[in-house]
Amino acid sequence: MFLKLLRLEIRSFFRGTSLGVNLAMKIFRFIGILYFMGCLVGGAFLAFFYVQEEMHQDPLKIVSKFLIIAWIIDLVIKYLWQEIPTQNIKPFLTMNIRKNTLVNYMLGKTFLSAFSWLISLFFITFSIIALFNGYSIPGVLAWFVGVSSLLYLNNFINIFFNGKETVALIVAIVFALIGGLGYYHIIPVLSYSESVFYSFYERPYFSLLALALFVALWVLCFRYVRRSFYLDEGLEAKKTEGKTENIAFLNKYGAIGTFINNDIKMLRRNKVTKGILMGSFMFLFYGLLMFTSPLYKTPAMMMFMGLFVTGGFQFLFGQRVPAFDSSYYPLMMTLNVPYKEYLKAKWWLMNIVTGVSIIIALIYVYFGWELYITFLAAGLYNIGVNSQFTLWSGAFNKTQIDLNSKEKRIGQKGSFNLIALLLLIPKMLLPMAAFAVTKYFFGITAGVVCIAILGLAGFVIREKIFDIIVKHYKKEKYSTLDAFKNKS
Repeated sequence: MFLKLLRLEIRSFFRGTSLGVNLAMKIFRFIGILYFMGCLVGGAFLAFFYVQEEMHQDPLKIVSKFLIIAWIIDLVIKYLWQEIPTQNIKPFLTMNIRKNTLVNYMLGKTFLSAFSWLISLFFITFSIIALFNGYSIPGVLAWFVGVSSLLYLNNFINIFFNGKETVALIVAIVFALIGGLGYYHIIPVLSYSESVFYSFYERPYFSLLALALFVALWVLCFRYVRRSFYLDEGLEAKKTEGKTENIAFLNKYGAIGTFINNDIKMLRRNKVTKGILMGSFMFLFYGLLMFTSPLYKTPAMMMFMGLFVTGGFQFLFGQRVPAFDSSYYPLMMTLNVPYKEYLKAKWWLMNIVTGVSIIIALIYVYFGWELYITFLAAGLYNIGVNSQFTLWSGAFNKTQIDLNSKEKRIGQKGSFNLIALLLLIPKMLLPMAAFAVTKYFFGITAGVVCIAILGLAGFVIREKIFDIIVKHYKKEKYSTLDAFKNKS
């Protein structure tokens, strides 16, 4: 039955109305997966031989020591992006198929996600290398089974946490506290991790405990899902009592103020938009990556980080205009909605948040004024140029967004468009190249001034650019309406 259900989904993919775009996205995903496969396999070789030959330590112990960090990162990635495949199950609930079969299919399908099996490539490769370098065969196999069992527990934990943002936030705070205690050597977290995971190798029978825990959590997760596996209960969209909110002072700015008011209320109320706000907050710490690799300390990459640190909200929110309004966009187009004011409201909201991000980015002064003024220049470029190009790319985004469902999909079919990809050139490549070249020949001050001038120029001619953007939104209007109406 599992294979039959899987075949039906494959047929659905090839019979869909957007097969060409689906295939294009699958190809891009496949290329991305191949890249990460190469990184993980290569990382296994690097982890083993570097630790053994350069650090002169036991690679299995060192990897076991940091597995607790890998486990937490894997859980966070799955919670943020791995989709729970309930939507594809709904049509079968009215058929003569046992619900137990459907629940097990849904649980099993989570293991087919690239988020689940990609990390296994590292441990498979690492285990094979260990076997060829004199490690005990039973010990390595037991270590692999134990580690894999604990990592795959995250699939079930993700299902338990799905839709429970408060619980997930509490767990995140607990993880952060434990990480802080470990960082300041109050609790030897990494030593505990080494003891637990390395025990699978030293005492192979311990891996049976991890395997038993995996089976037990599968059973608990099965019962948890099975209990609410009905169209009129667990899989039905949750409904809450509507509340009327109004930010009064914005109304005095006319149509733009009204639209901003609506967007702020949307950001506060819905799951998807709350995720956007959380993602924007996380982007503020993107600059810390400069300490993980010398590559990030180059001028071009410093500008790249600055664009994301100050423009996280802009990129996450702006490129989904008007997808956030997809549920009522057809109705809105029947009204006398001033397109330019509608887009300007989005533009002002993005730039207000960008301005706040520039202020918060002052924390990077701790690492030097040169880094902060680079981020400042990037922020000015985001306000003057990228805010408009991001809105422009939104005209080609035909992705329907259900604001009441947690968005966990990367590379949705409607978000792919060649024009949107080409717009990345002025958004990312132009400021990176301009800053790197100017700084190389004339110094940091000239680099910052160059990017600031580009941002100022974009701000000055914004009205002309807005006319072009509005023209493209109107040109794409009917294809966008068709995409938002077509629920298939």
